[in-house]
Amino acid sequence: MEDEILSLAKAIKETNKVVFFGGAGVSTESGIRDFRSKEGLYNLKSKFNVNYETILSHSYYEYHKETFFKFYKEFMINKEAKPNFAHLFLAKLENQYHKNITIITQNIDNLHQEAGSKNVIELHGSIMRNYCEKCAKFYSLDDILKIDNVPKCKICNGDIKPDVVLYEEALLETTITKALIALSEADLLIIGGTSLNVYPASSFISYFFGDNIYLINKEKLNISREIKKEIIAPIGETFKKVDQIYSNL
Repeated sequence: MEDEILSLAKAIKETNKVVFFGGAGVSTESGIRDFRSKEGLYNLKSKFNVNYETILSHSYYEYHKETFFKFYKEFMINKEAKPNFAHLFLAKLENQYHKNITIITQNIDNLHQEAGSKNVIELHGSIMRNYCEKCAKFYSLDDILKIDNVPKCKICNGDIKPDVVLYEEALLETTITKALIALSEADLLIIGGTSLNVYPASSFISYFFGDNIYLINKEKLNISREIKKEIIAPIGETFKKVDQIYSNL
């Protein structure tokens, strides 16, 4: 694995435009549960007599909002979570090493921004943003947490929805466009902490036209793209080693 880590450090050092494409595994070292691993959210026994994957659908949200918000507040929000070394290293590349790096994340936890990354594309939205479905008034995460049951707008009494993309909902076209442009212009693609099972996000990597692809994941993935180097390890641990080598190159 040391050869792969050295190769990745050199690739980052020598590359102009970098894209990091990350999933739930990026935040597990911060104490946030992922979805599809053996210990993931979707493999937990449900407290609500319906599986958690179903609760995260638009149709379930529409017809069972009270249960949705009970689940959402308990399982999707973790205010104690802090950026781990993966988030911190990516921010360091941008702010200290002045790399041209774009982060495309499937996560909604805001940890990349908390770590200091500025060029972040959130494919599935963010827990930090919430809006009234009637009048579009914005509400913060703290506003939502103060309200029991289904949060209601103070202005029009409309339902307040988290600005996150649920199953059955489409990604924003502007977000898709930004992500595809970044991928198509990149010289290096690092994929980390994702099963690449969620469509359409999983299809985005086909818009990276180079062959300089590195994959960091705790489990081996079966994907059609040719990978330059595959590192089977936790991503924070991997980036810690990359950082030590990078600073000495």
